[in-house]
Amino acid sequence: MQSSEVLNGPIHGGQLNAAARKYNIAVEKWIDLSTGINPDGWPIPELPASVYQRLPEENDELISAARICYNADNVMAIAGSQAAIQMLPLLRPHSRVGVVYPGYQEHAHCWRSAGHQVHLLVSEDIEANLDAIDVLVVINPNNPTGKTYSKEQLENWHFRLSKRGGWLVVDEAFMDCKPENSLIPLSKKKGLIILRSIGKFFGLAGLRVGFIFSEQSLLDCLAQRIGPWSISNPSRYISTLALLDSSWQVKTRVELKSKSGRLVKLMSESGLTPNGGTHLFQWVRHQHASQLHDQLASRGVLVRLFTQPSSLRLGLPEDEVAWRHLKDSLQKAKLNVDSLVLT
Repeated sequence: MQSSEVLNGPIHGGQLNAAARKYNIAVEKWIDLSTGINPDGWPIPELPASVYQRLPEENDELISAARICYNADNVMAIAGSQAAIQMLPLLRPHSRVGVVYPGYQEHAHCWRSAGHQVHLLVSEDIEANLDAIDVLVVINPNNPTGKTYSKEQLENWHFRLSKRGGWLVVDEAFMDCKPENSLIPLSKKKGLIILRSIGKFFGLAGLRVGFIFSEQSLLDCLAQRIGPWSISNPSRYISTLALLDSSWQVKTRVELKSKSGRLVKLMSESGLTPNGGTHLFQWVRHQHASQLHDQLASRGVLVRLFTQPSSLRLGLPEDEVAWRHLKDSLQKAKLNVDSLVLT
């Protein structure tokens, strides 16, 4: 186990305006594959004017829709899972926190910012170090590697942590594609905390709506800290409709699986065979990832760059034009980087 520093202010995907300025390419000409968000998200209907005029109400249909969609009673709506990531460290005394690495950097950043002792753990080191930490944070499936953890493994870790007052926090932001692997059915257990978001699978990241599943006492404590009206009324309204649209969800899971396979094939044919991924993104390690990122950006293709380890994450293109442009850009970027390395 090692204690390690994270970049000040974690870098995220989706910084399209900054990329447009840096590469002098108009925003509308970019293909943004940097976020892992479903590019063909749930279709938002025209909303009644009253939705914008009324204050949010906690006793609307949002929680009922979430209970149906996720098959769970103990759920709290929150302004995106990011809000929960920021708040959870404030609910514990200073603790030893293990955070899976590589992974979504906000987890380690928020626990460290709240004064906890953070240790970055590669997946293979969790078992050996579990008894030396109070909280374990995992992302399942992991972002960016796509690694998944079995229910049995997670249940074992939770049992060992909870019997001494510890927590297992599982970020399931990319779990909607394979909901059968979720730990939500067990989330009433003490010390188990599950995070979900409608930003990725539903393609509604701009609404800033997520959910936290845990024992009721923790949810009550979190609600007191957050206060009223944390989610806008239009966001609550749209999210409710999306969560109840089960037919769209079933169809979308099939479509995303097909598109993911297509992305794997395209990347492999370009000499960048993925090392992991989900139905919403693919991840490839490459010693010259920074140069590849720059080459793609110069062609108006924005992907997510990671420096440790040196790697790229690519989301799904939106349409056939984008697919063709990505194919051409990947091939040219790889050829250019290979030629630069050889000279």
